[in-house]
Amino acid sequence: MDMANPPKTATLSIDGESYDLPIMSPTDGPDVVDIRKLYAQAGVFTYDPGFTSTAACESAITFIDGDKGVLLHRGYPIDQLAAQSHYLEVCYLLLYGELPSPAELEDFENRVTMHTMIHEQMHNFFRGFRRDAHPMATMVGVIGAMSAFYHDSTDINDAWQREVASIRLIAKMPTIAAMAYKYSIGQPFVYPRNDLDYAANFLHMCFSVPAQDYKVDPILSRAMDRIFTLHADHEQNASTSTVRLASSSGANPFACIAAGIACLWGPAHGGANQACLEMLREIGTVDRIPEFIARAKDKNDPFRLMGFGHRVYKNHDPRATVMKESADEVLELLGVDNNPTLQVAKELEKQALADPYFAEKKLFPNVDFYSGIILEAMGFPTSMFTPIFALSRTVGWISQWKEQLSDPALKIGRPRQLYTGEVARDYVEVSKR
Repeated sequence: MDMANPPKTATLSIDGESYDLPIMSPTDGPDVVDIRKLYAQAGVFTYDPGFTSTAACESAITFIDGDKGVLLHRGYPIDQLAAQSHYLEVCYLLLYGELPSPAELEDFENRVTMHTMIHEQMHNFFRGFRRDAHPMATMVGVIGAMSAFYHDSTDINDAWQREVASIRLIAKMPTIAAMAYKYSIGQPFVYPRNDLDYAANFLHMCFSVPAQDYKVDPILSRAMDRIFTLHADHEQNASTSTVRLASSSGANPFACIAAGIACLWGPAHGGANQACLEMLREIGTVDRIPEFIARAKDKNDPFRLMGFGHRVYKNHDPRATVMKESADEVLELLGVDNNPTLQVAKELEKQALADPYFAEKKLFPNVDFYSGIILEAMGFPTSMFTPIFALSRTVGWISQWKEQLSDPALKIGRPRQLYTGEVARDYVEVSKR
């Protein structure tokens, strides 16, 4: 023990008794009070709805400082990764902890590319859904069903099987998301192509048809790649925590990722960019923007500007700057003249950024605002926004899943509760009630 720097502790007093609780220090971020033995020692639980002040795990993958607007993946700032790297390189970084050498990156990209096709029998799963099924409903079912087709990568105790499952999920998710989209609009499935990069391949599977050639514009491909990169991981959010909780029981990787997709489907989590587009459509035309800005300022009006501000980031969303660049490039390429929604988006951004009220309240356009604009311009329906989010986040879920399985402190998740129901009482026969 370093006597010059003795371990830090916190003292908790309960009914005259004192309990010393160890304090753990991270490499960055606030110290953490270790309460693992609190119940055994003091007979009390802690109460933290939403676990917003509770560290549920140790992790070396992603760090967020919301007050400073910082998002790091393995120590690398997200704006540097989004501007200078690309999605599959970021996938490698998240999975393995370091940026790859040229040979490592080539090998990784080849492994992903060679796994993009899905088992042909899985096509039958899609045809079992109604045509008007939400693509997220389809994805939850199909991803969960992968465990019925890939038995050789479901043993979580086998390191090689974990690796194979990881590559399969990253590789096949774009194919499955694109098939869910094609099925919903009544078009034939498009098989993946090995000559296209990850983002271009996804766009090709979504928008090409057998009747004519389709070439992916590199500006659109780059914008799509940035959307993937900027959503790749975001620390211990609701869906990631869901994946970890499912994994703690020993569930197979496909079931865990399906659970994450189901959680992401919730409008409070993965539906922010869809809600943003729906707001823009509600505004309708540029001349109505001042009316809605005034409503947003009125504390008695329930209307809120979607896509502005962020629950975690209190000054700015570090992902938004790079996403804005892509949005500008895409809108310059595709134009906004024939799309009232995009016209409203551009003018709303301009007026909100120039308004002192929004600056004071730190209501800045966030990543959801810009990603929604890009996806709308590309021609994706809002129903596909969350599936694309799920596709992007898959590598984050897998990285967290792999990390958790190697954690010697892993225990099955079992949150406690503050019980407020009836105390013990005797059963009364129905005739006497």
